[in-house]
Amino acid sequence: MTDETTTRTRRRVRSSGPSETNGDQDRRRTRARSTDDTPSSPATTADDAASSPGVRRRRVRKREINRAERAEAAAETEAPEAPDARADSDGGSGGGRTASRKRTPKRAESKPDGRNGRSKREGAGSRSKGDRKASSDEGDSDPSKESGGGSPDRARKSKTRKGRRKPGGAPRGGVSEETRRSVTEGPPRRMLVSVGAERTEVAVLEERDLVEHYVTRKETESYVGNVYLGRVQNVLPGMEAAFVDIGKGRNGVLYAGEVNYDDEDVESKAPRIEQVLKPGQTVVVQVTKDPMGTKGARLTQQLSLAGRYCVLAVEDGTVGISRKLTDTERDRLRETLKEIKPDGYGLIVRTAAAGATREQLEADVKRLVHRWEQVQQRLETVKPLTEVYREPELAMRVIRDVFGTEYTELICDDRDLYEQIQEYLHDVSPDLAAMVTYYEGDQSLFDAYEITNQVRRALEKKVWLASGGYLIIEKTEAMWVIDVNTGKFVGDSNLEETVLKNNLEAADEIARQLRLRDMGGIIVIDFVDMLLPANREEVLKRFKRELARDKTKSRVMEISKLGLVQMTRKNVSQGLTETFTKTCECCEGRGAQIVDKSLQR
Repeated sequence: MTDETTTRTRRRVRSSGPSETNGDQDRRRTRARSTDDTPSSPATTADDAASSPGVRRRRVRKREINRAERAEAAAETEAPEAPDARADSDGGSGGGRTASRKRTPKRAESKPDGRNGRSKREGAGSRSKGDRKASSDEGDSDPSKESGGGSPDRARKSKTRKGRRKPGGAPRGGVSEETRRSVTEGPPRRMLVSVGAERTEVAVLEERDLVEHYVTRKETESYVGNVYLGRVQNVLPGMEAAFVDIGKGRNGVLYAGEVNYDDEDVESKAPRIEQVLKPGQTVVVQVTKDPMGTKGARLTQQLSLAGRYCVLAVEDGTVGISRKLTDTERDRLRETLKEIKPDGYGLIVRTAAAGATREQLEADVKRLVHRWEQVQQRLETVKPLTEVYREPELAMRVIRDVFGTEYTELICDDRDLYEQIQEYLHDVSPDLAAMVTYYEGDQSLFDAYEITNQVRRALEKKVWLASGGYLIIEKTEAMWVIDVNTGKFVGDSNLEETVLKNNLEAADEIARQLRLRDMGGIIVIDFVDMLLPANREEVLKRFKRELARDKTKSRVMEISKLGLVQMTRKNVSQGLTETFTKTCECCEGRGAQIVDKSLQR
């Protein structure tokens, strides 16, 4: 009986194999969770059972270390996907990342979208965060149609936020009443016109401060606004531009975006420039920017003629109203524009049209249409490289574009020009003609109002502020750079208040220097660092308010964390520095001489 029991026990042990250790159980559970379904080798199990206890413990310890490493790796893989999972649940994009293993079956069960056969979750996760930002920044895009899967309710909320205006903020399209009032109700303005043997100068004063200065020389006249019958010299497809000879010695540049073409002659919406223009072809072009440095004049085929109140767009149905007018005035002018707009032309109402009557606007439009008819008649008879329309001289052009009801006086020291101004203003705006006076003093007009000294100071790098701070203004090849410093200004109470006062005063002066020096292109302003965001906003608001008086178009960015303000200002002609200075022959424009003789040429 005993032998039988012993034999039966031995058979049971051999059939069941060696007993399973804790390490084997853990390994089995780990394998069940992993995607690797490779079965463990029976030989490995037998070896573990046959090994000594010390070897067995070391192997168990090694498996525990491997499990810990795998857990850490899984945590690192799943951690970045947690935000994407929340984005998916909100209907946003999943960023295109791979989902964790536990969510793989759920993605497989998602139903395909009826439009393109892809799963809705897959479509939502196919766009990157950059794509979502780009689409949300587009003002014309409908949020409910974005591929991110936004709901119609969210789209309606988004549209409501975009269309909502803060109380007291600027209206859509026009400027606020506060901004318009700051422009019209600023310091009293006076315009001075001086005619000399070599040049003609126009100065604009606010009280006694010079804020704008225009100058033209006999040998360097401006071509802006003139119309020419030019000839195409060559076309550069790689630059998407053509060089056109207008008879001024240096070829002008005509870019593809400024070329006119007939929609019926081309199949695509935007044909390439080599398909429209050929070398030797004659084209009618207008100058939009004077030659500067090594660059030729900028040309366009989209012709327009400027008047006192309106700009006539030739062969274009464009209708526009200046955004520097209030919404109330824009609505009034829009109704008038519908009645006086001629067929086949476009009209753009200028800022000077504020308060103008229907009769004044209609008379201005008739003068422009008659002027264009004269240009057309001249085009039929002239030869290429000929000027077919010429803008008025500098003084008349500035008076037409700038002089208005906000001025108190216009003084001219030339009798012939004085009579010409009187005649022009009697035709377009009789109420302004009474402001024009003829200067007969013994001292020169500009010296009598200290214009010459102010122009001399405007050519210096350092500009002192009334409080003791100062500006450093320098021009590089790529941009203008303005540095603000506290200088001698020490303030009263604390540093933040001192910096704020200095920056506010600098903002006013910088806006004046931009107009006075006619600085164009990219401009970077380095204000003194401010800690409080409210102070940065106050400085930026003051700067934009002062820029509203500037007739030249500009665009200002927000103040960066480094205290920098980046802006652009339209560059049309040479500024004050280019007009009255030239490159030094000794230092070649470096501003310093090389003292080492071995390095000198």
